[in-house]
Amino acid sequence: MSLEDALLNVWRQSLVENKKTVTLEEESFPVRSTAKRKLKQIDFQFDGKDLRGLEQNPDTKSRRAAKLSRLL
Repeated sequence: MSLEDALLNVWRQSLVENKKTVTLEEESFPVRSTAKRKLKQIDFQFDGKDLRGLEQNPDTKSRRAAKLSRLL
């Protein structure tokens, strides 16, 4: 599995399918919420490295966030 595939799997399982646990190559990682904004957060491992997926704040007004939203 490539990093791109792993990121897409984390995104799909957590945000599209709304799963409470994300599974990558037979390993499970819990989907948690941040304390302040209740955004989804997933700490997972890929290729021996610790990574964190964090949901973008939908209320942000930055140009960068708007640009990213158009790409998705």
